[in-house]
Amino acid sequence: MEDHSETDQGIPKLNKPVDEPAQPMFNVPTSILVLIVVFGLVHGLRSLLSAGQDLAFLIEMAFIPARYVDGLLASGVSGFTSFVTYNFLHGDLTHLGINSIWMLAMGSAVAKRVGTLRFLLFSFVCGLFAALAHLVTHWGEIVPVIGASGAISGHMAAAIRFIFSVPSDRHGAGMLHGNLRAIPLKPLAQALQDGRVLAILLIWLMTNVVSGLGIISVGDENPIAWEAHIGGFVAGLLLFSLFDFPGNGKGRRYDEIDPVEDEDQADLRA
Repeated sequence: MEDHSETDQGIPKLNKPVDEPAQPMFNVPTSILVLIVVFGLVHGLRSLLSAGQDLAFLIEMAFIPARYVDGLLASGVSGFTSFVTYNFLHGDLTHLGINSIWMLAMGSAVAKRVGTLRFLLFSFVCGLFAALAHLVTHWGEIVPVIGASGAISGHMAAAIRFIFSVPSDRHGAGMLHGNLRAIPLKPLAQALQDGRVLAILLIWLMTNVVSGLGIISVGDENPIAWEAHIGGFVAGLLLFSLFDFPGNGKGRRYDEIDPVEDEDQADLRA
């Protein structure tokens, strides 16, 4: 739209139109897109393998509690690497799609707030605690656990620590649509007093329990590792403050924050 003004002589003068910066259609952090692409590539690779090759790949990459019966050192290289690699395997396209959607929703919020390096480290820790929770509750079992659901559960727990701190006014709306680093991080005790947080916790817990018990099922017939989900969620809820970028939500308005500058600083200080 063109602006008009008048000269000193009262003759209208045509001003140059002001170009507004283009807004991206999908504002998804690169780290999230890369992870989802890697999930898809790994799943595609498995589809090209023979049944025997896929089984060998699964044994090498999946998290299997039976590995650790004789101790961690006796579990071989996979006993260490599978704490990470199991996150990149998925049972079928439904499993892959659901995890990708949840990572887009919850992981994006966390990644935007803490930056790439902190987000990846936080995801690793949540995935680690998810695997440990599964190990404790399924000690010695040979059935493998796969998927990034444990880490994503940690993303969800982290997001509810700050999403519900947004003021219910125009300033708060700007925080959600601007830079998530402007939102204060609620202390855990205070967050657990919020009815909205408690409602999400209850719904999430009930959904995982009924899914794990087989009352409802999604995708293939393999059981859902709901204990791993809980392990990742609890880790995210309790530990996210350790990964939050210093200065987030402390006396800065959302419209005073430079997202690009803050992203660079977060990555450098991670």
